[in-house]
Amino acid sequence: MKVQESLEKIYRPWSSRISRSLAQGAEVREDFESLLQQFFQLLIQSVNTGNSSWMDELLEDWVSARTQTDLESRETSLPVILNQIYWITFETGREILTEGEALALQESIMPVFLHSFEYAVHLEMNSNIEHISQELEEANTNLQRLDKSKSDFIAIAAHELKTPLTLIDGYSAMLRDLVQRKIETDQDCDINPVDILLKGIDTGTRRLREIIDDMIDVSLIDNDLLSLNFQPLWMANLLNSCKSDFIDVIRERQFQFEMDSFEGSQEMIFGDAPRLFQAFRNLISNAIKFTPDGGRIHVGGRKLPGFLEITVSDTGIGIDPDDHGLIFEKFGQLGKVALHSSGKTKFKGGGAGLGLSISKGIIEAHGGSIWLESPGYDEIHCPGSTFHVLLPVLKTPPNPKFANLFSQLVEENKDHV
Repeated sequence: MKVQESLEKIYRPWSSRISRSLAQGAEVREDFESLLQQFFQLLIQSVNTGNSSWMDELLEDWVSARTQTDLESRETSLPVILNQIYWITFETGREILTEGEALALQESIMPVFLHSFEYAVHLEMNSNIEHISQELEEANTNLQRLDKSKSDFIAIAAHELKTPLTLIDGYSAMLRDLVQRKIETDQDCDINPVDILLKGIDTGTRRLREIIDDMIDVSLIDNDLLSLNFQPLWMANLLNSCKSDFIDVIRERQFQFEMDSFEGSQEMIFGDAPRLFQAFRNLISNAIKFTPDGGRIHVGGRKLPGFLEITVSDTGIGIDPDDHGLIFEKFGQLGKVALHSSGKTKFKGGGAGLGLSISKGIIEAHGGSIWLESPGYDEIHCPGSTFHVLLPVLKTPPNPKFANLFSQLVEENKDHV
């Protein structure tokens, strides 16, 4: 009991010193005082009973409650903290207690701290092994995903590049054959075979050009080299242009394509119109690609303080929540590559898996953000997906020189408006 009385005498200065000492290295939490009280009571109980294992449960809770930062910091190692607590206890006892009381206190608490130190080392070693194993597992999973993405990209690129090349080779061979045979085009025929062949070659070369341009854009985005040319634009006009680009596909696949006029869509803002057109065209193309024939696609939006939010919704096959992040990664194809059709606007059509990654890069380069909502993947019930784009409303160009020039032009022409 004398040792208990000695411990109780030093509690207040002891707890104050420990709080100050550990605040620099251990990120003391709000409940630290309560933790110290619990530690102190268990220390008294261990000394009184001669059983140091009273401390074990608290040490287990302490180790299990460590954060990611704690796991990566040696300063927050539990054995290190216990060593600090022991020396603070010993020094505080020497200052407040008599020499005999301080010596008795040291002899009583040393076995408890030795046991606690050994047990803490054991717990922390197991915790660190588990943490490292988890990191290795995550790294291995990411490597496997990267390896699969690379493999899929090789398969997709081979398929995507081979198809237009086959078109070019085939139609070129047929055209050469026509020329060699000196086939005269029937003037009474509405269809000119030479025109058909040339159109096929043009389709192939255009497809190749799109793939190559997408790869260049991804490279620019990855290296922060994407250059934007901010000019006045009207979101309604831009979105209508995107819709016009798919008129034939919408008619052919019998889509219900709805586009709302929302607040802010008719206002002039600044942005890179060709790049934003590219971004929204990719989103609409993605909706078309993964929505069965006869489905519904809806483009709408709303005005928020300082931002425009544009949404592209579909009644397609949806996206699994686990893939919501993957879908914006380059070459982030979902599903089995071998089952993709070659047409980019056909159901589950082909593509190099770059469109959404490029859209994300363009939108973020404008200071905006993009995310999606989808309850899950289901090809039977088709839960659909909604892509959200948040764009800042810029009333002047971000470049100060252009902003000043724009202000001067507005001032000079305000009487003519």
